[in-house]
Parts: sequence; C-alpha cells; structure tokens
Amino acid sequence: MTSARPVVANASSSTAPSPAASRNRGGTRIIQTNSAGDSVTIIDPATNTVVGEIKDIEVNHGAAVSPDGSRIYVSNESNSSLDVADAKTFVVTKRIPLSGHPNNIAVGKDGRRVYVAIAQAPGAVDVIDTVALTRVKSIPIKGAGHNAYVTPDGKYVVAGSVGGKSLTVIDSQSEDVAWSMMFDNGVRPITFETNPDGSTKRMFVQISELHGFAVVDFATHQEVQRITLPDVPGVKKNVEGVQGSPSHGIGITPDGKTLWATSKWYGYVFAYAMPDLKLLGSVPVGMDPDWLTFTPDSKSVYVACAGSNYVSVVDVQSIKEVTRVPVGAVPKRNITAVFP
Repeated sequence: MTSARPVVANASSSTAPSPAASRNRGGTRIIQTNSAGDSVTIIDPATNTVVGEIKDIEVNHGAAVSPDGSRIYVSNESNSSLDVADAKTFVVTKRIPLSGHPNNIAVGKDGRRVYVAIAQAPGAVDVIDTVALTRVKSIPIKGAGHNAYVTPDGKYVVAGSVGGKSLTVIDSQSEDVAWSMMFDNGVRPITFETNPDGSTKRMFVQISELHGFAVVDFATHQEVQRITLPDVPGVKKNVEGVQGSPSHGIGITPDGKTLWATSKWYGYVFAYAMPDLKLLGSVPVGMDPDWLTFTPDSKSVYVACAGSNYVSVVDVQSIKEVTRVPVGAVPKRNITAVFP
C-alpha cells in the first residue's frame, strides 16, 4: 500500500477497467463477490481501483484462490456449481456440479482441495479435487452449511451452520468430523487466532441476533467469552434487512495485533486489540457492512458494504476511512489474494 492516501470517492464514480487493466499482472488483489450481480470484482489495493472482473457468475457467493495463484474459485448459487476462473484472464474455464445449493468456500493450504458449504438440508461440506476438478466427497454436518474455513495451519476445515446452530470441525487429512459444538443461535462468520507454533488457539464466532461475537477455546471446544459491540450514540439503529445478523463480518489482521468486526445495525466497523480484546475504536463505513479482509501488510481493511454497493477502505492504524471503491450489486464476501 502506498503511503499517499486518496480522498474519499463518491459511490457513483466510474471504475470500469480498461482493456489493459483486465489482466492480473501479479501482486495483491482484493476479490469481491457481488451477491445480487453476475460478476466478481477485482480490486488492486495499491491504487484502490477496479482492475478486472470475472463475468457470468450469477449470484456469486464465496471466493478462494489456489496457493499458486493460477485459479480463482467462486461458488455459483444460480447453477449450484463451483466455478473455476483463470487468474490471468478472469475467464471461467470450468463449472463443477455440487451436491446442492452452495454458500461460502475455502481452499486447502496445499491447494489440493476446495471445501464448499452446502446451504440446504441435511447439510454438508462438498470436497473438490483440484487436480481432477470434480467433487469427490460430501461430508455431512449438522444443519445447512453457511461458511467453510480452513484453519491457518491447514489441519482442519471448520463449517458453520445457521439453521443447525452448530460448528463442525473436520480433520483435513482424514476428511472425517473431528468434533463439533452447539450454540444458542446460528453460526455466522468465524476468524482464527494462532498459537506461536501456528496451531489454532481461539476462534471468534459471530452468531445470529448477537451484536458481537463469541470467543471459543479451540483446544477445549468451549465458549469462554462473549463480546458485545457498543451502541453508537446519536446513530439510529438499522434493524431492516440485517437478516438476523446484526454483526456479520470479522477478521484478525495478518500481524495478529487487532481484530475487526462489523456492525450492520450502525454501519460501522469496530477494532479490538489482541489478545485482550480491548476496544480501540470504530469508524462508519456504509450501509450493511457484511464482510471484511486485510492487505497482507496489515495496514488496510476492506469492508464490503452490501447496502451501499461499494467497498470501504479503512486505515488500520488511524481507524479512519480513506476511500470507497464502487463495485457490483450487494457486495458481501471478499478475500485477499497474493499472485506471483
């Protein structure tokens, strides 16, 4: 990220990529899905401009990138498929049929598997072989799947269910369920804290109807704390269209120093110090902030504002919004990818 900060752009600003910019030239990119559109937006965080898009994926949900940077995987709700795009041309080259309607996805640390949360009863995580580009297994979970994650050490796949009010942890080697736990409401986004050796220490779990998140000790499988995001004085609470999830979007900076969580109620994002979870500050970002991701240097957080059709870029150190990048219709899930 450059040291010079652009001014906040109007949400109606044009971001159409030029033909020369429509190819991925390497470096860091923010991959932004647009849940009410038919394209995925590619943002260059060095310039905070749109540099390409993956077209013809209607109702795209989640995205993941192969570790070698050659492919971008996107779950396609309209076709119930996992779509595979070439990371240089942004052209879809393969659509892999799934066992049911998909939600979010994750790629294994070695790149050999993509895991897709299947968002319909009885609930499963589909396993995709990335060499054969076929579905090779469906792992049952309790309730329809919403989000699938791979822990930072690559040892486990973690799947949450809204309807099942459950979290399922799958051993990535055996692809069998290792353990699971129940909550008082649906399981939404999750982020992970690591031990010094890279293993998972704590999970931070957003839950339906909770304006905040639960803290789970990974070793004991126990919830140990709940953090409630504060109300914002003078700001009207928005309860319309939050889909039972007043806080949806959470992540820890790559340097492990801060945790960030969104508030759909107020259109804010909140920052907490790690590991003690002391509130550091908050900043308004836009309507219905739904997901967030960071630059690898931990300097910026990109917040997808589903109700505003832009991505808000926030400076991590100052906790201030620095620009907005207009994207597609109802942007939600986003990820950070580093390409060769």
